[in-house]
Amino acid sequence: MEILSKALSREEDKLLACIHCGLCLEACPTYVITGNENDGPRGRLYLMRAVAEGRLENTSTAFQTHIDRCLGCRACEQVCPAGVEYGQLLEASREVLLESQPKPDFANKILRFALRRIWLSPLRLRIFFAASRLFRDLGLARLFLKSGLARRISPRAEFGVALLESSRPIFPSPRASTKSGARGENVLLFTGCVGEGLFARVNRATARVLGANNVQVSTPKDQVCCGALHAHAGDLEGARELARKNIAAFNSDAPIVTNAGGCGAMLVSYKHLFANDETLAEAAANFSDRVRDVSQQLDAAGMLTAPSAVESLVTYDTSCHLLYGQRTGEASERMLRTVAAKNFVALNGNERCCGAAGIYNLLQPDMSQRVLNEKLAHVKETDAAILATGNPGCQMHIGAGARVAGAGGALPDLQLRTLHADREGSCRGVRDERARDPGRRAREAR
Repeated sequence: MEILSKALSREEDKLLACIHCGLCLEACPTYVITGNENDGPRGRLYLMRAVAEGRLENTSTAFQTHIDRCLGCRACEQVCPAGVEYGQLLEASREVLLESQPKPDFANKILRFALRRIWLSPLRLRIFFAASRLFRDLGLARLFLKSGLARRISPRAEFGVALLESSRPIFPSPRASTKSGARGENVLLFTGCVGEGLFARVNRATARVLGANNVQVSTPKDQVCCGALHAHAGDLEGARELARKNIAAFNSDAPIVTNAGGCGAMLVSYKHLFANDETLAEAAANFSDRVRDVSQQLDAAGMLTAPSAVESLVTYDTSCHLLYGQRTGEASERMLRTVAAKNFVALNGNERCCGAAGIYNLLQPDMSQRVLNEKLAHVKETDAAILATGNPGCQMHIGAGARVAGAGGALPDLQLRTLHADREGSCRGVRDERARDPGRRAREAR
């Protein structure tokens, strides 16, 4: 309980300033669904304080149930007039739960093994993603889904396979040179573990877009996973282990550019992770202060207008971590509008979580599905052929939900950076064959 007590003591003034207004309740997806006070931020904060003050055991079922049920979307922070930094308190609470109530079920055992034995080892992680790509690219994931074999194993297994299948490229990768001749500001690209493992094309697209906008891009070789999955699971020490390696790998004064909202939100939190570490506090704060989403970088550089608009209707779901972690949802949408132009369709409920929340969709499948159903209904209302996202986890989750629901073929779901690169590619000497035939993309989307 000492960890949680320290976390709460750092926020004591903000907690005491809370006027119990309840503004956070309607912003919370789980509270809206259940109507249970303990499934809202205010109720969860009461539980945290009760544990920290010794009025409730950290082995309490209520404490575990309602903390685990939180998506961690941090929408509550946006509307909280007291400025409570709920996300940090949530991660501290989950660290307490990991120590006091390690879950014995198979899914959680696999999660703990993967985070400790695979994600902390760059070599093992590369092997894991290479095997995952092979399974996906050979069509085995699609076969498991179409044959119904994955569903016969379990609904959770079916959704997991659908997540992997949803990372598959929708459009052929352009044959583009990475040499853009850019002479502007130099930035360091954070590629991410899932990003490089399953969405390497998005990282290449990000570099092309930045190059076309006169931004020089370097990619540090020693970078590792951002640590977000560990933090979400309560393994803050594992998150710190990865963070230390990234701080060393990005040891310069250049901006750090990310193309994944989840990674970006984690990277900007390094300053909090090491706030009490005398040896790393300054370096961590410097690191976090240099992190920016690619849309922010392009905004600052003066983004070029795409030579021609996407012909299909496009809608956009903003990642929670972009909105509430990095607070840059507007810049990301402006970036998309440069390629969608008049074919952009606003998504109702764009500010709401899709239900992915890292690995929440596998650990809390029922609640995650209820949150996702609302998102899918809003996407359907747009009649869009393309859904762009700002986070790979969101893309995989929404895509998996559409596939399991039978709508996967009608909704190509590709990440925002790839879509933008496809249209930006011909701006400054970057060869993209599809840019010569804009109608081809629309035909492929069908």
